[in-house]
Amino acid sequence: MAKRQNISSGSQFEKAYGYSRAVKAGDTLYISGTIGMDYAAGVMPDNAVGQVRQIIKNFEPALQAAGGSLGDIVQITTYVSAPEIFKEVGPELGVIFKDITPTNAALVVGFPVPGVLVEIAAVAVIGCE
Repeated sequence: MAKRQNISSGSQFEKAYGYSRAVKAGDTLYISGTIGMDYAAGVMPDNAVGQVRQIIKNFEPALQAAGGSLGDIVQITTYVSAPEIFKEVGPELGVIFKDITPTNAALVVGFPVPGVLVEIAAVAVIGCE
C-alpha cells in the first residue's frame, strides 16, 4: 500500500476549503491548482508570464518536500482566463519545460480571485528524471 504524505503551504485556504497544496502517494506527487501569488510578499504579477514564473516558484517547496524537483513533473494542466492569454503562457511554458516536456492540457476558465490570469496543476513522479 502506498504511503500518503499531505504537504501544506500554510495557506489559510487549505484548512478552510479542506485541501492540501500537494499530496504524495508512493512516488507520485499531485500538486493542486496553483496561482501566481507571491505569498511571502502578498502580491501577484499583473501579467500572465509573470504569473507563470511565480507559479513555478510556488511548486518548488512541495516538490522539495516530496524529495523531487521540477524535472520530475510528468503532467501539467494549465487554466487561463481567456484564449489570448495562452498565446503568452504557451511560449513561457515551452521555455520552462523545454527539456522536461510533460503532457499538458489547456483550458479557458473563470477564476473566483480577481487578477488571476493563469492557474496550473501538476503531477510529478519522484525520481523519474
